Amino acid sequence: MTSLELRPVAAYAAEESGRSLSPYRYDARALGPLDIDIEITHCGICHSDLHLIDNDWQTSSYPLVPGHEVIGTVADIGDLVTHLRVGDRVGVGWQCGSCHRCEWCERGDENLCAQMIETCVGRPGGFADRIQVDGRFAFPIPDELASEAAAPLLCGGITVYSPLRQHARSQSRVGVIGIGGLGHLAIRFARALGCEVTAFSSTPHKESEARAHGAHRFVSSVDGAALKAQRDSLDLIIATVNHSLDWKRYIQALRPDGVLSFVGALDEPVSIPTGLLMVKRRSITSSPIGGRAAMREMLQFAARHRVGAQVEVLPMSQVNSALDRLRKNDVRYRFVLERD
Repeated sequence: MTSLELRPVAAYAAEESGRSLSPYRYDARALGPLDIDIEITHCGICHSDLHLIDNDWQTSSYPLVPGHEVIGTVADIGDLVTHLRVGDRVGVGWQCGSCHRCEWCERGDENLCAQMIETCVGRPGGFADRIQVDGRFAFPIPDELASEAAAPLLCGGITVYSPLRQHARSQSRVGVIGIGGLGHLAIRFARALGCEVTAFSSTPHKESEARAHGAHRFVSSVDGAALKAQRDSLDLIIATVNHSLDWKRYIQALRPDGVLSFVGALDEPVSIPTGLLMVKRRSITSSPIGGRAAMREMLQFAARHRVGAQVEVLPMSQVNSALDRLRKNDVRYRFVLERD
Protein backbone atom coordinates (compact mmCIF):
# COMPACT_ATOMS: atom_id res chain seq x y z
CA MET A 1 0.00 0.00 0.00
CA THR A 2 1.21 3.52 -0.76
CA SER A 3 0.29 5.36 2.42
CA LEU A 4 -1.00 8.91 2.16
CA GLU A 5 -0.49 11.27 5.03
CA LEU A 6 -3.82 12.29 6.48
CA ARG A 7 -4.72 15.76 5.32
CA PRO A 8 -7.77 18.04 5.40
CA VAL A 9 -10.50 17.36 2.89
CA ALA A 10 -11.95 20.39 1.09
CA ALA A 11 -15.71 20.05 0.87
CA TYR A 12 -19.01 21.91 0.78
CA ALA A 13 -21.36 21.45 3.74
CA ALA A 14 -24.71 22.61 5.07
CA GLU A 15 -24.14 23.93 8.59
CA GLU A 16 -27.85 23.80 9.45
CA SER A 17 -31.06 22.38 7.99
CA GLY A 18 -32.10 24.09 4.77
CA ARG A 19 -29.03 26.33 4.62
CA SER A 20 -26.89 27.02 1.58
CA LEU A 21 -23.65 25.08 1.45
CA SER A 22 -20.38 26.72 2.41
CA PRO A 23 -16.72 25.68 2.17
CA TYR A 24 -15.87 23.16 4.88
CA ARG A 25 -12.74 21.25 5.79
CA TYR A 26 -12.38 18.07 7.80
CA ASP A 27 -9.64 15.56 8.45
CA ALA A 28 -9.67 12.44 6.31
CA ARG A 29 -10.01 9.27 8.31
CA ALA A 30 -7.30 6.62 8.27
CA LEU A 31 -7.82 3.85 5.74
CA GLY A 32 -8.79 0.41 6.99
CA PRO A 33 -7.42 -2.69 5.26
CA LEU A 34 -10.40 -2.87 2.86
CA ASP A 35 -10.81 0.87 2.34
CA ILE A 36 -9.76 3.10 -0.51
CA ASP A 37 -9.13 6.82 -0.87
CA ILE A 38 -10.69 8.46 -3.96
CA GLU A 39 -9.74 11.78 -5.49
CA ILE A 40 -13.11 13.04 -6.72
CA THR A 41 -13.49 14.47 -10.21
CA HIS A 42 -17.30 14.50 -10.54
CA CYS A 43 -20.34 14.15 -8.30
CA GLY A 44 -23.96 14.09 -9.39
CA ILE A 45 -26.70 15.96 -7.54
CA CYS A 46 -29.77 13.91 -6.62
CA HIS A 47 -33.09 15.04 -5.11
CA SER A 48 -32.08 12.92 -2.13
CA ASP A 49 -29.30 15.43 -1.47
CA LEU A 50 -31.95 18.13 -1.08
CA HIS A 51 -33.91 15.92 1.32
CA LEU A 52 -30.76 15.43 3.40
CA ILE A 53 -29.87 19.14 3.40
CA ASP A 54 -33.41 19.98 4.55
CA ASN A 55 -33.53 17.03 6.99
CA ASP A 56 -36.83 15.90 5.46
CA TRP A 57 -36.14 12.32 6.57
CA GLN A 58 -35.00 13.28 10.09
CA THR A 59 -31.70 11.42 9.58
CA SER A 60 -29.36 14.35 8.96
CA SER A 61 -26.63 15.61 11.25
CA TYR A 62 -24.72 18.82 10.66
CA PRO A 63 -22.41 19.96 9.28
CA LEU A 64 -23.57 17.78 6.38
CA VAL A 65 -21.54 17.12 3.23
CA PRO A 66 -24.00 15.78 0.62
CA GLY A 67 -23.18 13.83 -2.53
CA HIS A 68 -23.56 10.14 -3.38
CA GLU A 69 -23.00 9.88 -7.14
CA VAL A 70 -19.23 10.00 -6.96
CA ILE A 71 -16.71 9.48 -9.75
CA GLY A 72 -12.99 9.74 -9.14
CA THR A 73 -9.57 8.16 -9.24
CA VAL A 74 -8.21 5.73 -6.66
CA ALA A 75 -5.41 7.51 -4.80
CA ASP A 76 -4.64 4.95 -2.10
CA ILE A 77 -5.77 1.46 -1.11
CA GLY A 78 -5.86 -0.62 2.05
CA ASP A 79 -3.63 -3.65 2.50
CA LEU A 80 -6.38 -6.16 1.63
CA VAL A 81 -7.77 -4.43 -1.45
CA THR A 82 -6.99 -6.61 -4.47
CA HIS A 83 -9.61 -5.72 -7.09
CA LEU A 84 -8.56 -2.08 -7.49
CA ARG A 85 -5.31 -0.30 -8.16
CA VAL A 86 -4.11 3.25 -7.64
CA GLY A 87 -5.13 5.24 -10.71
CA ASP A 88 -8.33 3.27 -11.46
CA ARG A 89 -11.43 5.33 -12.27
CA VAL A 90 -14.24 4.24 -9.95
CA GLY A 91 -17.73 5.23 -8.87
CA VAL A 92 -19.57 5.14 -5.54
CA GLY A 93 -23.33 5.41 -5.17
CA TRP A 94 -25.82 5.77 -2.30
CA GLN A 95 -24.42 2.75 -0.44
CA CYS A 96 -20.81 2.45 0.65
CA GLY A 97 -20.92 -0.40 3.15
CA SER A 98 -22.81 -3.39 4.58
CA CYS A 99 -22.22 -6.21 7.05
CA HIS A 100 -21.29 -8.78 4.33
CA ARG A 101 -22.60 -11.54 6.64
CA CYS A 102 -26.41 -11.45 6.67
CA GLU A 103 -28.65 -13.46 4.35
CA TRP A 104 -29.24 -10.41 2.15
CA CYS A 105 -25.55 -9.70 1.68
CA GLU A 106 -24.80 -13.36 1.02
CA ARG A 107 -27.36 -13.52 -1.77
CA GLY A 108 -26.14 -10.30 -3.41
CA ASP A 109 -28.80 -7.91 -2.09
CA GLU A 110 -26.49 -5.77 0.02
CA ASN A 111 -28.89 -2.86 -0.49
CA LEU A 112 -31.33 -4.67 1.85
CA CYS A 113 -28.78 -5.15 4.64
CA ALA A 114 -29.94 -3.80 8.00
CA GLN A 115 -26.42 -2.45 8.55
CA MET A 116 -26.24 -0.57 5.27
CA ILE A 117 -23.87 2.39 5.35
CA GLU A 118 -25.02 5.34 3.25
CA THR A 119 -22.38 7.41 1.55
CA CYS A 120 -23.50 10.79 2.89
CA VAL A 121 -25.66 9.96 5.93
CA GLY A 122 -23.69 10.23 9.17
CA ARG A 123 -20.47 10.62 7.20
CA PRO A 124 -19.17 13.16 4.69
CA GLY A 125 -20.21 12.61 1.09
CA GLY A 126 -19.01 13.49 -2.37
CA PHE A 127 -19.31 17.29 -2.59
CA ALA A 128 -15.61 17.33 -1.85
CA ASP A 129 -12.17 16.77 -3.33
CA ARG A 130 -11.78 13.28 -1.86
CA ILE A 131 -13.64 10.54 -0.02
CA GLN A 132 -12.72 7.35 1.85
CA VAL A 133 -15.00 4.31 1.48
CA ASP A 134 -15.08 0.53 1.71
CA GLY A 135 -13.41 -0.48 -1.56
CA ARG A 136 -15.95 -3.26 -2.06
CA PHE A 137 -18.53 -0.58 -2.85
CA ALA A 138 -16.37 1.24 -5.38
CA PHE A 139 -17.07 0.12 -8.94
CA PRO A 140 -14.76 0.43 -11.94
CA ILE A 141 -16.24 2.74 -14.57
CA PRO A 142 -16.05 1.30 -18.10
CA ASP A 143 -13.97 3.29 -20.56
CA GLU A 144 -17.00 3.78 -22.83
CA LEU A 145 -18.77 5.93 -20.22
CA ALA A 146 -17.83 9.58 -19.73
CA SER A 147 -17.54 10.48 -16.06
CA GLU A 148 -20.21 13.19 -16.19
CA ALA A 149 -22.74 10.87 -17.87
CA ALA A 150 -21.89 7.96 -15.58
CA ALA A 151 -22.17 9.77 -12.23
CA PRO A 152 -26.02 9.79 -12.11
CA LEU A 153 -26.08 6.09 -13.01
CA LEU A 154 -24.65 5.31 -9.56
CA CYS A 155 -27.94 6.25 -7.87
CA GLY A 156 -30.59 7.22 -10.41
CA GLY A 157 -29.44 4.63 -12.92
CA ILE A 158 -29.36 1.66 -10.58
CA THR A 159 -32.70 2.77 -9.07
CA VAL A 160 -34.53 2.31 -12.38
CA TYR A 161 -32.37 -0.53 -13.71
CA SER A 162 -33.19 -2.79 -10.73
CA PRO A 163 -36.95 -3.17 -11.41
CA LEU A 164 -36.25 -3.67 -15.12
CA ARG A 165 -33.72 -6.36 -14.21
CA GLN A 166 -36.25 -8.07 -11.94
CA HIS A 167 -39.52 -7.74 -13.87
CA ALA A 168 -38.80 -7.07 -17.57
CA ARG A 169 -37.60 -9.07 -20.55
CA SER A 170 -36.69 -8.01 -24.06
CA GLN A 171 -40.28 -8.44 -25.27
CA SER A 172 -41.88 -6.65 -22.31
CA ARG A 173 -44.12 -3.63 -22.65
CA VAL A 174 -42.88 -1.06 -20.16
CA GLY A 175 -44.47 2.19 -19.02
CA VAL A 176 -42.52 4.99 -17.36
CA ILE A 177 -44.37 7.64 -15.34
CA GLY A 178 -42.50 10.93 -15.14
CA ILE A 179 -39.88 12.19 -17.60
CA GLY A 180 -37.26 13.61 -15.26
CA GLY A 181 -33.98 12.59 -13.71
CA LEU A 182 -35.11 9.02 -13.06
CA GLY A 183 -37.64 8.76 -15.86
CA HIS A 184 -35.35 9.60 -18.77
CA LEU A 185 -32.90 6.93 -17.57
CA ALA A 186 -35.72 4.38 -17.22
CA ILE A 187 -36.76 5.04 -20.82
CA ARG A 188 -33.19 4.72 -22.07
CA PHE A 189 -32.54 1.48 -20.20
CA ALA A 190 -35.89 -0.07 -21.19
CA ARG A 191 -35.37 0.78 -24.85
CA ALA A 192 -31.82 -0.61 -24.76
CA LEU A 193 -33.20 -3.80 -23.22
CA GLY A 194 -35.47 -4.20 -26.25
CA CYS A 195 -38.75 -3.32 -24.55
CA GLU A 196 -41.66 -1.43 -26.06
CA VAL A 197 -41.74 1.79 -24.04
CA THR A 198 -44.66 4.07 -23.21
CA ALA A 199 -43.90 7.38 -21.49
CA PHE A 200 -46.48 9.05 -19.22
CA SER A 201 -46.19 12.74 -18.37
CA SER A 202 -48.43 15.65 -17.40
CA THR A 203 -46.28 17.98 -19.52
CA PRO A 204 -47.25 17.83 -23.22
CA HIS A 205 -44.04 19.41 -24.50
CA LYS A 206 -42.04 16.52 -23.05
CA GLU A 207 -43.36 14.20 -25.75
CA SER A 208 -40.54 15.04 -28.14
CA GLU A 209 -38.00 14.61 -25.34
CA ALA A 210 -39.46 11.25 -24.30
CA ARG A 211 -39.33 9.99 -27.88
CA ALA A 212 -35.75 11.22 -28.22
CA HIS A 213 -34.84 9.14 -25.17
CA GLY A 214 -36.38 6.07 -26.82
CA ALA A 215 -40.10 6.01 -25.97
CA HIS A 216 -42.31 4.46 -28.64
CA ARG A 217 -45.48 6.10 -27.34
CA PHE A 218 -46.41 9.12 -25.23
CA VAL A 219 -49.54 9.39 -23.06
CA SER A 220 -50.75 12.38 -21.07
CA SER A 221 -51.04 11.41 -17.41
CA VAL A 222 -53.80 14.00 -16.90
CA ASP A 223 -55.97 12.82 -19.81
CA GLY A 224 -58.49 10.37 -18.38
CA ALA A 225 -59.57 9.08 -21.77
CA ALA A 226 -55.97 8.51 -22.87
CA LEU A 227 -55.21 6.62 -19.66
CA LYS A 228 -58.33 4.51 -20.04
CA ALA A 229 -57.22 3.58 -23.54
CA GLN A 230 -54.08 1.95 -22.08
CA ARG A 231 -56.11 -0.76 -20.33
CA ASP A 232 -54.40 -4.19 -20.33
CA SER A 233 -51.43 -2.94 -22.38
CA LEU A 234 -48.34 -3.02 -20.14
CA ASP A 235 -46.27 -5.65 -18.31
CA LEU A 236 -44.36 -3.25 -16.06
CA ILE A 237 -44.92 0.35 -15.04
CA ILE A 238 -42.10 2.23 -13.31
CA ALA A 239 -43.41 5.22 -11.33
CA THR A 240 -40.69 7.81 -10.82
CA VAL A 241 -42.92 10.64 -9.55
CA ASN A 242 -43.22 11.75 -5.92
CA HIS A 243 -46.86 12.86 -6.01
CA SER A 244 -50.14 10.98 -6.11
CA LEU A 245 -51.86 10.05 -9.36
CA ASP A 246 -54.93 8.05 -10.40
CA TRP A 247 -53.25 4.75 -9.53
CA LYS A 248 -56.42 2.80 -10.30
CA ARG A 249 -56.02 3.73 -13.96
CA TYR A 250 -52.40 2.57 -13.99
CA ILE A 251 -53.27 -0.75 -12.36
CA GLN A 252 -55.91 -1.24 -15.03
CA ALA A 253 -53.24 -0.54 -17.66
CA LEU A 254 -51.36 -3.66 -16.54
CA ARG A 255 -51.72 -6.98 -18.31
CA PRO A 256 -52.02 -10.26 -16.34
CA ASP A 257 -49.03 -10.65 -13.99
CA GLY A 258 -48.21 -6.98 -14.59
CA VAL A 259 -46.25 -5.02 -11.98
CA LEU A 260 -46.45 -1.40 -10.82
CA SER A 261 -43.06 -0.53 -9.32
CA PHE A 262 -42.56 2.64 -7.29
CA VAL A 263 -39.06 4.14 -7.38
CA GLY A 264 -40.16 7.66 -6.43
CA ALA A 265 -40.92 8.20 -2.74
CA LEU A 266 -44.55 9.22 -2.11
CA ASP A 267 -45.56 11.02 1.05
CA GLU A 268 -49.20 10.02 0.58
CA PRO A 269 -50.95 6.63 0.94
CA VAL A 270 -51.60 4.67 -2.25
CA SER A 271 -55.22 3.53 -2.43
CA ILE A 272 -56.00 0.71 -4.87
CA PRO A 273 -58.92 -1.78 -4.77
CA THR A 274 -57.43 -5.22 -4.21
CA GLY A 275 -59.91 -6.69 -6.65
CA LEU A 276 -58.06 -4.98 -9.49
CA LEU A 277 -54.92 -6.81 -8.40
CA MET A 278 -56.52 -10.20 -7.81
CA VAL A 279 -58.48 -10.45 -11.03
CA LYS A 280 -55.36 -10.55 -13.22
CA ARG A 281 -52.68 -11.41 -10.64
CA ARG A 282 -51.23 -7.92 -10.81
CA SER A 283 -48.89 -6.69 -8.12
CA ILE A 284 -47.38 -3.55 -6.60
CA THR A 285 -43.78 -3.32 -5.52
CA SER A 286 -40.94 -0.87 -4.96
CA SER A 287 -37.20 -0.92 -5.42
CA PRO A 288 -34.34 0.65 -3.44
CA ILE A 289 -31.14 1.01 -5.54
CA GLY A 290 -29.44 -2.40 -6.07
CA GLY A 291 -26.77 -4.74 -4.75
CA ARG A 292 -23.15 -4.85 -5.87
CA ALA A 293 -23.75 -7.44 -8.59
CA ALA A 294 -26.61 -5.39 -10.02
CA MET A 295 -24.45 -2.25 -9.96
CA ARG A 296 -21.64 -3.92 -11.88
CA GLU A 297 -24.12 -5.39 -14.37
CA MET A 298 -25.83 -2.04 -14.85
CA LEU A 299 -22.55 -0.24 -15.58
CA GLN A 300 -21.52 -2.88 -18.11
CA PHE A 301 -24.97 -2.78 -19.75
CA ALA A 302 -24.83 1.03 -19.90
CA ALA A 303 -21.38 0.91 -21.49
CA ARG A 304 -22.41 -1.69 -24.07
CA HIS A 305 -25.54 0.21 -25.10
CA ARG A 306 -24.17 3.73 -24.56
CA VAL A 307 -26.76 4.57 -21.90
CA GLY A 308 -25.81 7.63 -19.90
CA ALA A 309 -27.62 10.47 -18.20
CA GLN A 310 -28.41 13.75 -19.92
CA VAL A 311 -26.59 16.20 -17.70
CA GLU A 312 -25.61 19.80 -17.16
CA VAL A 313 -22.11 20.09 -15.74
CA LEU A 314 -21.23 22.90 -13.33
CA PRO A 315 -18.07 23.60 -11.33
CA MET A 316 -18.34 22.32 -7.77
CA SER A 317 -17.91 25.90 -6.56
CA GLN A 318 -21.35 26.63 -8.09
CA VAL A 319 -23.06 23.96 -6.01
CA ASN A 320 -25.55 26.40 -4.46
CA SER A 321 -26.65 27.65 -7.87
CA ALA A 322 -27.25 24.04 -8.91
CA LEU A 323 -29.20 23.25 -5.74
CA ASP A 324 -31.36 26.37 -6.12
CA ARG A 325 -32.19 25.45 -9.70
CA LEU A 326 -32.88 21.83 -8.73
CA ARG A 327 -35.43 23.03 -6.18
CA LYS A 328 -37.22 24.74 -9.09
CA ASN A 329 -36.83 21.67 -11.36
CA ASP A 330 -34.78 23.86 -13.67
CA VAL A 331 -32.56 21.13 -15.11
CA ARG A 332 -32.60 18.66 -18.02
CA TYR A 333 -32.16 16.15 -16.47
CA ARG A 334 -29.39 15.91 -13.88
CA PHE A 335 -26.75 18.26 -12.52
CA VAL A 336 -23.21 16.96 -12.19
CA LEU A 337 -20.56 18.88 -10.28
CA GLU A 338 -17.06 18.88 -11.67
CA ARG A 339 -14.17 19.56 -9.36
CA ASP A 340 -12.76 23.05 -9.99
